[in-house]
Amino acid sequence: MPETSIAPPSAPATRPAKPVSEALLNEKWDRCLSSLLIRSSLGLSFGVVFSVLLFKRRAWPAWVGLGFGAGRAYEECNGSFLRTGREGVRIQRP
Repeated sequence: MPETSIAPPSAPATRPAKPVSEALLNEKWDRCLSSLLIRSSLGLSFGVVFSVLLFKRRAWPAWVGLGFGAGRAYEECNGSFLRTGREGVRIQRP
């Protein structure tokens, strides 16, 4: 029998781990999107409830509730992106 040399399968190429800053940024974006979804849904549901109970089934309370929820989520996300790692430091905008 002829001798054939079969090379062992090479290990799969390992991808370098994401940098810490990219992982933190991804975590902040995930938190922002989930907060936007939850707060907007809650605002919309409160708007629908108030619309049915108090405002004779008008549409504007639902839209206002949705806007308040989305606005609150936006402010929270904006604050998380502008915040530094140190507590007690306030960032002033120019």
